[in-house]
Amino acid sequence: MSESASPYLRFVGRVLLAILFIYAGWNKIGGYSGTQAFMESQGVPGMLLPLVILLELGGGLAVLLGIFTRWSALALAVFCILAAILFHSPADPKQITGFLKDISIAGGFLVLAAAGPGAFALESLRRR
Repeated sequence: MSESASPYLRFVGRVLLAILFIYAGWNKIGGYSGTQAFMESQGVPGMLLPLVILLELGGGLAVLLGIFTRWSALALAVFCILAAILFHSPADPKQITGFLKDISIAGGFLVLAAAGPGAFALESLRRR
């Protein structure tokens, strides 16, 4: 693959990673009480929901726009690992796919944190 494709692939990768978290964070606002009840049913304090929304929505938008990308990607990677552990037990055959998806998404965010946002990012415009 040509090195000239790299900026485009990084941009598309950022968009694809960000969509899930922007969507999830936005939906948690509309379904706040239901999400809070679900978190509590899994042993996670419901009072953490505002932080979850901020991380998903804010972190997703930061990754999408390419601002604070490395830090946002790192935070979302940790979030994905915690979500995998707290909400998808690998011991439950019905949950293993959800567990592995969260772990895989965390891997994508770690690669993004290491590689940076690429050329099509607000961070790149700021550096010029």
